[in-house]
Amino acid sequence: MNFARSLTNWRKYRQTINELGRMSDRELRDLGIGREDIRRVARDAIAG
Repeated sequence: MNFARSLTNWRKYRQTINELGRMSDRELRDLGIGREDIRRVARDAIAG
């Protein structure tokens, strides 16, 4: 169960990074996110 949860969290983390990474700087700025914040936002997404 723990491995499955870890795998799910990793996939969600990677998906978030990929989606935000494809956005333009302007789109990110509209969301209040800087490029340097993408990893933090992705971590927060899996933390709940």
